[in-house]
Amino acid sequence: MSHALAAATAGFGTGLSLIVAIGAQNAFVLRQGIRREAVLPVVGICALSDALLIALGVGGVGALVTAWPGALTAVAWIGGLFLLGYGALAARRLFRPSGALVTGGDPAGSRRRAVLTCLAMTWLNPHVYLDTVFLLGSVAADRGPLRWTFGLGAALASVCWFAALGFGARLLGRFLSRPSAWRVLDGLVAATMIVLGVTLVAGA
Repeated sequence: MSHALAAATAGFGTGLSLIVAIGAQNAFVLRQGIRREAVLPVVGICALSDALLIALGVGGVGALVTAWPGALTAVAWIGGLFLLGYGALAARRLFRPSGALVTGGDPAGSRRRAVLTCLAMTWLNPHVYLDTVFLLGSVAADRGPLRWTFGLGAALASVCWFAALGFGARLLGRFLSRPSAWRVLDGLVAATMIVLGVTLVAGA
């Protein structure tokens, strides 16, 4: 039992150290949490996607995909262009702010856009595959029969992080009720997206 707990704890710590880094997905979840818009489906998509990818990595899919280098190149181009496009939209909001925190509008349309954007930002991001399928899969393989326990810990870390990021962001609602605060947030999002997009395309 102690060995299983140690493996789960190691998986939790390893998974958390990988997903906490500032990136496109985290920036998007944070913005949705602050806007209080489609937070539950966005958090669910991120957590479930990570769990699936971690399971694939632990199961050894990483070694299979490595045999076809062209897959990562294709995903890098598609994901890079997507991030550049999203970064451009955030930059446009920076120079043409729409105001403070907006709660009106079309909830169904906003939720649909948020879900589609989250799916694209998750599955078209090569870093997600590198972190979950390859890196976590490789580390889990060293755990032998406890590799699935290690993977479970990593998946739990993802659930805890995205839930804290999405739902905890509401604490910033009062601060971000000012348009100037949204401009700062959009500036950070735009910079993050564009830098990551350029990095992916340049390294493809």
